[in-house]
Amino acid sequence: MWEFRSMMFWRAVFAEFFGTMFFVFFGMGAALRWTSGPYHVFHTALCFGFAAATLIQSIGHISGGHINPAVTFAYLVGSQMSLFRAVFYWCAQCLGAMAGAAVLYGVTPNNMRGNMALNTLQPGISLGMATTVEVFLTMQLVVCIFSVTDDRRNGRMGSAALAIGFSVTMGHLMGMYYTGAGMNPARSFAPAVLMRNFINHWVYWVGPMIGGAMGAILYDFMLFPRMRGLSERLATLKGSRPPEAENQQDTRGEPIELKTQAL
Repeated sequence: MWEFRSMMFWRAVFAEFFGTMFFVFFGMGAALRWTSGPYHVFHTALCFGFAAATLIQSIGHISGGHINPAVTFAYLVGSQMSLFRAVFYWCAQCLGAMAGAAVLYGVTPNNMRGNMALNTLQPGISLGMATTVEVFLTMQLVVCIFSVTDDRRNGRMGSAALAIGFSVTMGHLMGMYYTGAGMNPARSFAPAVLMRNFINHWVYWVGPMIGGAMGAILYDFMLFPRMRGLSERLATLKGSRPPEAENQQDTRGEPIELKTQAL
């Protein structure tokens, strides 16, 4: 497979590791409880949103700036990247998240670590409720991402990275009262590994993955369909594009010289 022999591919994989590591480090760091009293939902949501916007702006032209396995899955469902690339992205994202969480754990005093911002279901929230919330949180994120980075859209204005950051912030402002606002399986996976606590952890994979797939189907097949044949979609999924197409790949699905200032 030509991607395996491509230096740009390995740069993209490393960019996903790097981006997810910093996203988790800053986001989880803001979510730690340093003072007693009510949980600071607003500043935690802002930090996750700002981190997403900053890192997408920084690495979007290298890897697409997914930093989220559910977003990668959405692009796979939309046939905008190969399965081979998606698997490596997922591995890089999970390893990057664990690296970021491990560094945060190491620099945080023992009495402040708590559960390391582990995502948990709030009292009274059932598994069905939690999964549904995660589906909706991730679906709105994916629809936002697909929309603001769509190179078929005429007259795109503003910053796509900032819009995605706002979407992440909005999801946290609502979701933290229900599930802690997973939205990103890698972000939920890292503290679960550190704390060795996987109670109801499947919710933070199943919900976002379903939400990501639904968001991709909603945008790419219903709201603004991509007129591509089955053979073309299968060729993309199999990664059978020739090396000369490497610099002409779709925005955020696989890296290109991005057409907006945002990503």
